[in-house]
Formats: sequence, structure tokens, C-alpha cells
Amino acid sequence: MALLDVRDLSTVFHTAVGDIRAVDGVSFALEAGESLAIVGESGSGKSVTALSLLGLVPPPGEIDGGRVWFAGRELLALSPREWQRVRGRDIAMIFQDPMTSLNPVLTVGYQLGEMLRWHLKLGKAEVERRVVDALSTVGIPNAAERVTDYPHQFSGGQRQRIMIAMAILCRPSLLVADEPTTALDVTIQAQIVDLVNDLKDELGMAILWITHDLALVAGLVDAVVVMYAGSIVEHGTVGEIFDDAKHPYTLGLLRSMPRFDRRESRLQAIDGTPPDPSRPTAGCPFAPRCERAVDRCREAPPKLVPLDGARRVACWRVADR
Repeated sequence: MALLDVRDLSTVFHTAVGDIRAVDGVSFALEAGESLAIVGESGSGKSVTALSLLGLVPPPGEIDGGRVWFAGRELLALSPREWQRVRGRDIAMIFQDPMTSLNPVLTVGYQLGEMLRWHLKLGKAEVERRVVDALSTVGIPNAAERVTDYPHQFSGGQRQRIMIAMAILCRPSLLVADEPTTALDVTIQAQIVDLVNDLKDELGMAILWITHDLALVAGLVDAVVVMYAGSIVEHGTVGEIFDDAKHPYTLGLLRSMPRFDRRESRLQAIDGTPPDPSRPTAGCPFAPRCERAVDRCREAPPKLVPLDGARRVACWRVADR
């Protein structure tokens, strides 16, 4: 059994304009020690998928379908108390905005130590030692002196490193990284990615990357899930996605990436905008933006079908071949 096995996961938000299905029948698996990326534009359902896996969907949202197994355990059946024991110890998450994720009125040392006090029941001296070690591991200089500092006394890159230190304190089996390099400059982005990769190798963690940047995950993960309008449209290995993408949306994402081997200076954007989730369409949600769409694409949504091995694509034009 895979470390993480997600089947037909669905999450809906009950709003004044009606029910909005942010995640619609998502299925994928992640083995121990492997890494997988979920990519797509803003609003595609990536972050809501990650929050659903940890039981953190904020109201008025709720998980209304599917099953999630972690190490053979059904997560969606856990009580709130059981969830507290899982989060942080077995599954940890790096949130995309460390400034709003860290408590501004508590020192970083206290916030990191809380993980160890809650999950491992360690004494004060051992907590302090492990917190300093964790901050040193993620590259915070003078860690022993800075444990009494507050979040605002650190730079954006350092705050993200603190979030990573908090996530790895209990050596989780699965790390969910939700846009961990958002709002950081390119140099710091590269440092954060290298740091997470090194920690993955050192601790043997599985990693679920959430990102809108295909270029970021090119040499970083084993497999890629491409999401659009709450559903998976393509799933394959990195080589399959980058060398032989099948879905028009995936091809559009790849064409919009800056590349040094192109003569054209202008990037090729995907025409149109993502669909309004409060107004679901009858056909493929990507059809209005797809240059290859035919009448069938506008009449019924395509199902995610296997091509070869674990490769899956949801497109009428591919399935008809």
C-alpha cells in the first residue's frame, strides 16, 4: 500500500451564490520517500486539495466525498483529537505565507518548541536543544541567540526557513509544501528548494509539492499531477509530462515557461481565463480556452483515462485516438 492514497476526493464550499466544488474527484498515490507535484493556475484546487488531506478546510468548506489513506489509516474518519496527533508528527505542512502562519506575538523558539512539547512530551532542556538544532539545520545564523526573536525580526526567506524547521522537527513521513517559494526572490527560492530536497534525502520523507510553476519542479519530483478547475487533467512522470504532454492545458503551461533555447522573446500565454466555479459547464472546463476543442468537448466532461502504465489524461481528443 502507498504511503498516501487519495481516491475520489471532493471538497465543496457552501456560499451565498451556491455550492462551489473546489476539488472534484481527485485521485493519486504517493509512495514513501517519493516526491509528487500538483501544478496548475491559481484557483485550480491545488491548495484546497492539500488542506483537505490534513483536515484543514476552512468553513464554509467541507469534504463531501472520497477517501484518504495514510500509512494504511483512513484520515477522513479521524476525530479532531486524532487529527491533532497526526498533524505535525506524521504529516507536516509548509504554508505559502510564513508571515501570516507564524504568530507575531510569540517568539519563534516558543512556537517551534510547542511542536515538541505536544507531540513528543519532551522536557524544557531537550526542547531548547532541538529547536536550536532545527534552526541551525535550515540555515538560520546564530540560532541559539535568535530563538527569543519574534517573526517580524526575520527576513522573508528566514521566516520560510523557520516554517520548514517547524515542519521537520518531529521527522514526519510526509511533508506537504504549499507554494513554499511564493513572494521570495529567485536566489532565495533556489536556496529553499535545495534545502527541502536535502532534508528529504536526509530524513527519507515523501514530499507533496503544491505549485503553479512547472519549471520549479522539473528536476525536483518523480511525478506530476496537473489540475484545472478542481480536477486532474493529466498525471504522469516528470519525463512524460515534460517530453510528451498530452493535455492541451499541460501543453499551454509548458509553452508559457521561459526557455533559453527559444528564439522568440514573447511567452505564449494561454488565452482566456479559468472558469467561474459558481457556474459549472456541461462539457470540459478547459474547452472555452482550448484551440483543439470540438463539439464533443462542450457537451460532456472527459474522464481521466489510463494511457500506459500510471499515465492518465482527461481529454476527448486524446481518448479518441
